[in-house]
Amino acid sequence: MAAQPDTAALDRLIADRLDVLLPQKLAELRAAKTPSMTIIATKGTLDWAYPPFILASTAAALGWNVSMFFTFYGLNLLKKDLSGLKVSPLGNPGMPMKMPFGPDWFKSINWNIPNAVQGFVPGFETMATALMKQTIHNKGVADVAELRQACVEGGVNLIGCQMTVDLFGYKPEDFIVEVKEYCGAATFLPMARDADVSLFI
Repeated sequence: MAAQPDTAALDRLIADRLDVLLPQKLAELRAAKTPSMTIIATKGTLDWAYPPFILASTAAALGWNVSMFFTFYGLNLLKKDLSGLKVSPLGNPGMPMKMPFGPDWFKSINWNIPNAVQGFVPGFETMATALMKQTIHNKGVADVAELRQACVEGGVNLIGCQMTVDLFGYKPEDFIVEVKEYCGAATFLPMARDADVSLFI
């Protein structure tokens, strides 16, 4: 009569071997996988243009696969002409109003201007935008068009929200040619689900 195999010992042997091999294989798979990120850009002001483009261009420079979905006012960031982007100080209490000119003591003052003044003084938004642009220039920070171009050169997938295009009556020719795709939330959400990092800005 043939000896019966010791199944418990065999199970232990297999489990021990898997405990050694699985962590190593999982680490190899993680190392081989290219990280991915999706960003939903919803705001179309000068100050809110920076976070999505900085994050996307940085991730692309690190070799990540990046897709950006521009919806509602965020669609303004894909227009050919970005000169209309403004800073909106109204309702933005965290915004410092520091002067980009004058002596150091003057430039270091944090001008806490009440929202009521910001909202009702004619030309305040234009002045705040001019001051922000001057500060950006003085500090040597890339402008929005340069950051957007860095995203394009880095292979970031720029996606326009088709519903917003229809809602606001835009045409494809209003936007830069690098926008290859216009789609809805049902198309974009699976991309966000599968991404390693997904951000709403």
